[in-house]
Amino acid sequence: QVQLVESGGGLVQAGGSLRLSCVVSGRTLSSYGMGWFRQAPGKEREFVGGITRSGARTSYAGSVKGRFTISRDNAKNTVYLQMNGLRPEDTAVYYCAADQHSTLVVNTITVRYEYWGQGTQVTVSS
Repeated sequence: QVQLVESGGGLVQAGGSLRLSCVVSGRTLSSYGMGWFRQAPGKEREFVGGITRSGARTSYAGSVKGRFTISRDNAKNTVYLQMNGLRPEDTAVYYCAADQHSTLVVNTITVRYEYWGQGTQVTVSS
């Protein structure tokens, strides 16, 4: 059974930084492309960014490009989302997700991801 557990969320002032972590257990991380998504109250879950199995390729939503960085440490079975320059509109529950089929591209839609974490709340105050 594959499990994903996010951590690192919290309350931060606008302009601040947070680093989210997602630990994968049950299977080696290198088996999956990984994505980060977020969902604000009353809104649909949206793609934030993703990284291929090897880490060679990343992709970001336009709203976070240049501020957020995804990385992975396959030896630690952990994926990270470094968030800098946070804005109130970044407030949401952040989810990591695992894609077991894609190898060379980052999928940006939720249905391409088979496994999901429980989410971690990020709140940015103005």
